[in-house]
Amino acid sequence: MQYLLICVCLLLAACGTPDSAAALPTTAPPPRMQNIIFFGNSLTAGYQLPASAAFPSLLQQRLDSLNLPYKTFNYGVSGETSAGGRQRVASVLARQPVDVFVLELGANDGLRGIPVRATTQNLQNIIDQVRLKYPEARIVLVGLEFPFDLSALGGHQYGRYAAEFKASFRLLAEKNSLPFVPFLLQGVLGRRELNLADGVHPNAAGHKLLAENVWAVLNGVLQQ
Repeated sequence: MQYLLICVCLLLAACGTPDSAAALPTTAPPPRMQNIIFFGNSLTAGYQLPASAAFPSLLQQRLDSLNLPYKTFNYGVSGETSAGGRQRVASVLARQPVDVFVLELGANDGLRGIPVRATTQNLQNIIDQVRLKYPEARIVLVGLEFPFDLSALGGHQYGRYAAEFKASFRLLAEKNSLPFVPFLLQGVLGRRELNLADGVHPNAAGHKLLAENVWAVLNGVLQQ
């Protein structure tokens, strides 16, 4: 009889094993770290500032504070034009997988008087290269404007150029259905306390506002 009871207990224990194992809590794997590429000129690079003060680094700090699985890469090059970016982007895309690509180029084109059509074609080519290599990547386009009123230089020709330059970024964003930062320097342009002595490049305090301007759009992109 005692032997029979032992066998029954062992059988019940064996039958209960699957349910017990199923009841054990499982640990979900950590989310995959995703890469955000900031591709631009001196405004992205953080001209004359420590790397930690440039707005891509400030956005990394915010991402970390929110425990979001993203790593930022700053590929800003001071003085670069859209043509230079067009030539450089392939090497950047080859360095690491791209999940989000923030494109900020064109200001130096405007300062050199490069035709808006040429700038637009170069930016479109960069967008096409990103989409070809990383079809699932989310691309954010950053809009720019001239840091001064060109019409004051004489006649209406410069004013028309500045207006066309400004409008080209939104048109490009609409054409490609891209999230769009209307104006990177919003709230910074023309404020001496937020810029370096040249009056064009933001200082550390200015880059905090640049980070806010980009985050206003980037935040929604990361939630997609």
